Amino acid sequence: MEAYSLNDLKPLAKEVRKKIIEMVYTAKSGHPGGSLSITDVLTVLYFKEMNIDPKNPSDPNRDILVMSKGHASPALYAVLSLRGYFSEDLLSGFRNKNSDLEGHVHRGIPGVESSTGSLGQGLGVAIGFALAAKLDHNPKRIYAILGDGEMEEGNIWESMLAASKYHLDNLTAIVDRNMIQLDGFTENIMPLGDISEKARAFGWNTIIINGHDFNEIINAIETAKSVKNRPTMIVANTVKGKGVSYMENNPKYHGAPPKNEEEYIRALNDIEAM
Repeated sequence: MEAYSLNDLKPLAKEVRKKIIEMVYTAKSGHPGGSLSITDVLTVLYFKEMNIDPKNPSDPNRDILVMSKGHASPALYAVLSLRGYFSEDLLSGFRNKNSDLEGHVHRGIPGVESSTGSLGQGLGVAIGFALAAKLDHNPKRIYAILGDGEMEEGNIWESMLAASKYHLDNLTAIVDRNMIQLDGFTENIMPLGDISEKARAFGWNTIIINGHDFNEIINAIETAKSVKNRPTMIVANTVKGKGVSYMENNPKYHGAPPKNEEEYIRALNDIEAM
C-alpha cells in the first residue's frame, strides 16, 4: 500500500470529518455522532495499517474490515472515497433513493466487505472471515468496528466466546467507546462497566487507548499483530461527535444532522480549527 506518514493522518481525518458533515447535512439525515467518533481509528486503519489496494479491492490477500456499527456509514464512505475506492462525487448522493450509498453500509460498494446495520452481527461475520483465512493459511488480518451500545447485544458475547475458542489471533475488534447510544448514555441504559475486563474473562487480549490519539491507535494495532493464539479487543475511548462543539457528548446527534445552515457552517469551522 502507499506510504502515508503519521503527519498525513491529522489532515486526512479533518477531511473525513468535513465529508461526514457534508453528507448528513445534504441528506438531512444520518448518524454524525458515531461517525465522527470513529474517524481517527478508520483513518489510521485505511491510510497506514491495513494491507489493501483500492485498485484491486478483491485481492484475496487483502486485510478485511467489517463495520459492525453499520449506521456509521458516513465515516466509512468518506474514508473509502478518499482512499481511492470510488469517486468522492458519489458522497453527495448519500441516502438518496437514486444513490448506491445507503444509510447503512452494504456489500456492493467497493471496499465494503459486508452489509451491516442490524447491530450485533458484524463480529460474527468478521469471525467467519478470520476462520476462513486460518483455514487457507492466509496471513491477512481481520478487523471489526463495534459500537459500545452494540455491546449490549447477546450475539456479540457469543461471538467473543467463539473467537477465543478458535484462537483467532488474526482478528482485532475495536470498540468505539463513546459512552452514548441511540436513546442516551450507555451506562444509564445498560451499564457495560469495564469492557476490557469482561473481554479478558472471555479469553481475549485487551488494550485500552485514547481513540483520538494517532500514536496510541497505531501502537495498539501493531501490538495486536504480535499477539498469538487469541483475538485482541481494543477499547478506544472516544468522544461522540468529536470535532463539532455542539455535537460532542450530545446524544441528540447520534442520528441527527445539523438542523440548519448556521449549524452546518459552524460544524465545518469547528473541524477546521481542530
